[in-house]
Amino acid sequence: MKKTIIIIFLVIIILIIANYKNILKCFYKIEYSEYVEKYSQEYGIDPLLVYSIIKVESNFNVEAKSNRGAAGLMQLMENTAREVAVNQVIEFSNENELYNPEKNIKLGIIYYSSLKKKYKNDSVALAAYNAGIGNVNNWISQGIIKEDGSDIENIPFRETNMYVRKILRDYDIYKTLYLNT
Repeated sequence: MKKTIIIIFLVIIILIIANYKNILKCFYKIEYSEYVEKYSQEYGIDPLLVYSIIKVESNFNVEAKSNRGAAGLMQLMENTAREVAVNQVIEFSNENELYNPEKNIKLGIIYYSSLKKKYKNDSVALAAYNAGIGNVNNWISQGIIKEDGSDIENIPFRETNMYVRKILRDYDIYKTLYLNT
């Protein structure tokens, strides 16, 4: 009886190890790929990074809304979305449009792309995506973080600090799971 249980346990462990990438893919999804791939390519952002942002922001819940009012897959604030839309001449009438996956992803990628161009670094751009450009500019000017993102662990907002770490961790996982597969 004990031998049978041990054998079954070992078989289960072997199956899990052999299929760990497939198991992880259940948690690290690539949903809405038609929009992520299209707009990532158009705006020069790695789609795997976009999936990482979506995972951390909303876990792919198109109806997500934060207690601060950020909405949709990429958790955009209405004012941010409106500003991006105006600058890009994209029609945007109200917050309800942020629950449209294509519009949310497009606006989120455009916004992130602008942050990446400004800061030339994913870590700092992600901090700005979460905490705002004003906060990040202040941290840089005060020497709290460096422009090159080499000391991103010094971000003073705990939420933003953890946010950047989660996305970068998930980005590494996405690359492991989906590159060269």
